[in-house]
Amino acid sequence: MDLKKTGQFLKCLRKEKGITQEQFAEIMGVSGRTVSRWETGSNMPDLDILIQIADYYEVEIREILDGERKGGNMNKELEDTVLKVADYSNQEKQKVTRRMCVLFVCGVIAFTVYLVMEYLGVADNEGIQEDVASCALGFAYGVMIAGIIYTSGYLVKIKAFKRRLLKRG
Repeated sequence: MDLKKTGQFLKCLRKEKGITQEQFAEIMGVSGRTVSRWETGSNMPDLDILIQIADYYEVEIREILDGERKGGNMNKELEDTVLKVADYSNQEKQKVTRRMCVLFVCGVIAFTVYLVMEYLGVADNEGIQEDVASCALGFAYGVMIAGIIYTSGYLVKIKAFKRRLLKRG
């Protein structure tokens, strides 16, 4: 797939409709900068947005991906499969987002517990209070690190590395 060609095709489709990038961005619920990135070929829309774009411009998804108009129609079965994949992808994203939100809230609570204990001056007392404060701070840092790893895309690289290690062992 040629991203530049796809971007040029998206730009032509938008111009055929006679709308600006900002207008199209508002229709799709994204920023104007995102539309610009699609049209320059530096980024591609998510699958669910790609389906919306195809519906809006009344073209097939494969035409957008190929960056040119095709003569034949996409078979209905293939179109249904693409829609199912998009739904599945959205459901998975929602699950992960919910999990990250719960984890984030737990991290904020843990950090708040630490801050309260520090403010009250009990975080430095030896014994159970120091242990609770240390655990709360450690958990908060752990959540922060997990969030960074997940959002930066390193999780995929870590999983691939883990698979390579397990195959050797």
